Amino acid sequence: MISALRKLGFTSLIFVALAVAIPAQAAMPEKPTLKVVTIDGKTFDLAAERGKWVIVNYWATWCVPCIKEMPDISHFVATHKNVAAIGLAFDDSEPADIKAFVAKHPVVYPIAQVTMDKPVKDFDEPRGLPTTWLIDPQGKVAKPFVGPVTSSMLAAAIGAK
Repeated sequence: MISALRKLGFTSLIFVALAVAIPAQAAMPEKPTLKVVTIDGKTFDLAAERGKWVIVNYWATWCVPCIKEMPDISHFVATHKNVAAIGLAFDDSEPADIKAFVAKHPVVYPIAQVTMDKPVKDFDEPRGLPTTWLIDPQGKVAKPFVGPVTSSMLAAAIGAK
């Protein structure tokens, strides 16, 4: 066994150790489902948005880049009839605190809270915030974004499809 490890070399050994140490994450489905109750008590169902582009945006109240991108996403949705969005507050704050935050930072799209102990089933858990998935009109993931998105980034991603 030791001689086999020596033949692998130190770098290979590190990769093997990392592969064992990092838990495998199931691949996100090509057509994810998403059905959540928004902070205003309504239901958002991604399947009901077929025929539109949908921006699925994970954010948090404490995330400065998230707060900065929210007006851009809101403006983009308001000015593009073929685009919808859902904001997923990936935040363990009290629901009343999320509502108060949204009252100070209003957007034209619905917001739902997703707590870290109950993540959304078909979407990979964000590795950083903000994290955004652009879903095409057929319900497929068109583009993931890690970090803040802008109107021009969204327009370019939609225009490229």
